Amino acid sequence: MRRRHPEIDPQSLSETDEQRQLRAVLRDFYTETSGPENVREHLATPRGYDEQLWARLAGEIGVHGLAVPEAYGGAGFTFAELAVALEEAGRALYCAPLLPTVVLAAQALLCSGDRTACERYLPRIADGTLTAAVAGFEAASSSEPAVTAEQSGSRWVLRGQADFVLDGAGADLILAKAQTPAGPRLFACEPTPDTSRRTPRRVLDETRRQALVEFRGTPATTVGTAEGVESTVAATLDTGRAALAAEQVGGSGHALDTTIEFVKQRHQFGRPIGSFQAVKHRLADVLVALEAARSASSYATACAAVASPQLPAAACAAAVVCSETFRLATAECVQLHGGIGFTWEHPAHLYVRRARSAEVLFGTTDRHRVRLAELIGLATASAA
Repeated sequence: MRRRHPEIDPQSLSETDEQRQLRAVLRDFYTETSGPENVREHLATPRGYDEQLWARLAGEIGVHGLAVPEAYGGAGFTFAELAVALEEAGRALYCAPLLPTVVLAAQALLCSGDRTACERYLPRIADGTLTAAVAGFEAASSSEPAVTAEQSGSRWVLRGQADFVLDGAGADLILAKAQTPAGPRLFACEPTPDTSRRTPRRVLDETRRQALVEFRGTPATTVGTAEGVESTVAATLDTGRAALAAEQVGGSGHALDTTIEFVKQRHQFGRPIGSFQAVKHRLADVLVALEAARSASSYATACAAVASPQLPAAACAAAVVCSETFRLATAECVQLHGGIGFTWEHPAHLYVRRARSAEVLFGTTDRHRVRLAELIGLATASAA
């Protein structure tokens, strides 16, 4: 008999007054400082984003510490508030490392239950003075572990490599899953040029930088317990999928809104092209998909906010629905903008790149469907 889990409170799927106010503040902030028209300027900086804006986002609005407990220097809210910030960041195509630092690394630290590590790193993540990344969390394609750890005297050192690490070239802190003689463990390290090599990768979406990280005897400290490694990694990745879904909803919303504005202004045959039935139908299809994506994202967010056992299934469902919606919304944005939509000068292609890269960031949609079928028992039933 399948075990039933407590249902998510339907009220948690709706925005609170505080969340609406946060959204309004962030929408104004990004409109003023970091819209899609500023992306190229930010990408030209040494770290690929405006560090002053990063500090303002942490200090003036407190985004970095929204889901960090007050005991560790945060605001003590939940993932639900952070998801609002992520959706607005996705809408503005904000290119700073919110996802790897504020979501993945912070979540890994909290899930590990290692109070010492949390006290050491989370306050600096919350105040914006520390950027972080995770490495080796995804399964390696070969039978050999990508990253290994060995004891050198009284300390641990990391060897091996992890590829396509989000913000791997610039992160101040890296949390790496590494194989030890006794099994996998989670380690924290602050790489230096003497003990590691970090090579930026050329990727489709330049707004989300990735790198090859090679550990060459990098000093590291253990985080959490050996028994809790797999659960920590799994929870971190599922929270990352929920966070990415929120970003995709924001990007999809922007693509739809800008397209609607364009078709109202663009005239053909003496009237706005938005008045043509074929255009209306295409935009309606995007709207229906966006509402479905918003619902899937809201449910995954609610599960992440309360650490629900339903999070794995909710995160997989959100990853599928939101990825497909973002792809559709950006494709229609390019098509319905006509000739200008195909140019490098227009920001539409930046959203297309984000959409295509995001849909494979934590696994393909096919992979999520298979996992979802396994989680809800459909795979077992079909096999029988």
